[in-house]
Amino acid sequence: MRILVVEDDRLLNHTLCYNLSVVGYKVDAAMTKAEAEALYEKQDYDLAVLDVNLPDGNGFDFCRELKERRPDTAVIFLTARDMESDMLRGFELGADDYVTKPFPISVFRKKVAALLARMQKHSARDCFDDGNLLINFTEMSATLAGEAISFTPLEYRLLKVLTKNPQIVLTRQVLLEKLWDADENYVDEHALTSAVSRIRGKIEGSGFQYIKTVYGMGYLWIGGMNK
Repeated sequence: MRILVVEDDRLLNHTLCYNLSVVGYKVDAAMTKAEAEALYEKQDYDLAVLDVNLPDGNGFDFCRELKERRPDTAVIFLTARDMESDMLRGFELGADDYVTKPFPISVFRKKVAALLARMQKHSARDCFDDGNLLINFTEMSATLAGEAISFTPLEYRLLKVLTKNPQIVLTRQVLLEKLWDADENYVDEHALTSAVSRIRGKIEGSGFQYIKTVYGMGYLWIGGMNK
């Protein structure tokens, strides 16, 4: 797995990178927000370790930009401030964990290992999970805010196509082709429109929007933005 460390303290940056690399992770280092942006433009990361305070910006802004473009990248914040408001802001932006400086490297490594292990487990189970909506495509089960919800087989197939192609406009024709199942059960435009409408009714009533209609084209999975 590949990790991006964004920390402007040169010694701490080197220490974190060294301790992560010796246990087998591929690690890239950045000391500024601009350096970090240049790296993630060229490379996907499983985890970003972000300092809150950077010379040319802050980790919160970088986290927001990263999650918009790479929503599956996990984030751990590093900060010298032990403030509840900062922690809440980080979690609202999609952070997975928070570490307050100073911290033992052994504890930090365990946090990283535990987080990446959870990610691998979810990936192996073929899931979508944003902390609010959980869809297990292997077991064909789902929960919204911890409450069980049900989808039809067609809705599960449609959700899988959408969630595996986030932030990409999928035309109606492309979706219809992908939804034609192995038993040659034909899906027409009316069935597609009805399936999208039913899915929205089940997952977007909690203040989140997951599917955006791109008029004249098709649909876009935007992944749980606040309405």
